[in-house]
Amino acid sequence: MAHLVVPGEPDRRLFSPPSRHAVLADDRLSADAALRTLSSGVALLWRGDFPAARRLLDALARRLPSPPPDDFARYRADRARRARLLSLLHAPLDPGYVVPLRRAPDVRAACTGVYGPSDVPAAVPLRELLGVLSAAEWRRTGVEVPALGARIHPHYGVFAPLRPEYVDLVAAAPLPGTELAFDIGTGTGVLAAVLAHRGVERVVATDASARAVACARENLTRLGFGERAEVVRTDLFPPGRAPLVVANPPWLPGRPRTPLDHAVYDPGHRMLRGFLDRARRHLTPHGEAWLVLSDLAEHLGLRTRAQLLAWIEAAGLRVLDRTGTPARHPRALDEADPLHRARAAEVTSLWRLSPQR
Repeated sequence: MAHLVVPGEPDRRLFSPPSRHAVLADDRLSADAALRTLSSGVALLWRGDFPAARRLLDALARRLPSPPPDDFARYRADRARRARLLSLLHAPLDPGYVVPLRRAPDVRAACTGVYGPSDVPAAVPLRELLGVLSAAEWRRTGVEVPALGARIHPHYGVFAPLRPEYVDLVAAAPLPGTELAFDIGTGTGVLAAVLAHRGVERVVATDASARAVACARENLTRLGFGERAEVVRTDLFPPGRAPLVVANPPWLPGRPRTPLDHAVYDPGHRMLRGFLDRARRHLTPHGEAWLVLSDLAEHLGLRTRAQLLAWIEAAGLRVLDRTGTPARHPRALDEADPLHRARAAEVTSLWRLSPQR
């Protein structure tokens, strides 16, 4: 057995007990035998053919039981257990991020972009490595955004704007002014870009994530808005007031477990409540706060409409208007998905809010 080391962080052990060691595995290992090993808390360090490792990962996923229906807490716990187990299948990395496996892809540029330079051998969960490669391809090709007539290029760990309805809502709502807008939690910068595209003279976009800040800056510069859009790393609001503040906070309460989870899960509604509670002090007297929010949490019993309206009122805000549209998912909904019914009924809304008089 051997210890596995995190790429780019050679002094930190990858596993917490009991998964501190790995055994070697190759194409001769069956999926059933691999599952028994991983279920015992021992990792597998792959030494066989790279495509065979991908097939093994798929076979392992098929052997794991499906999440329970209609129980979101158990669904999330089950997904976390599946992720932990599947992440015990590792691919080796030689110095410089060379994968020493037959028929392995060239991952050097993708890994360097995520982990930084490395001159030591390491190992990475295969599913993470595949995610790094997929993210590199998304960054290269970008995501078409019809409201912009252009593409947004997401970075690794920054949520891609695959759901067009929330972007379209911001693109269509009547602007309260065009001199200045704040985009809170900008992510890829897509909403800041839409506001600039609509003629807002200056946009200040914020995010707490360094990856998101770099991503948004790159996108806004590529789209020609670099001189009119500033991206600031901060928690929620920048200093000052604006006629328009916009936020598309994570839509579900819950603890994030991966970098992408931060765009989906908002522990204790922290960002949602923070945006509402602080919006009034960052608005000009006749300004508007635009809250873009899905009602998926309501369908899952994680938040009620009455709670949301009470939070809006307690923040000293009133509802000017709400425009809703059925959610448009990037893939066809799977009826076997435990959340199918909630997703099928989901509506995304833009709430136009203003200070109470």
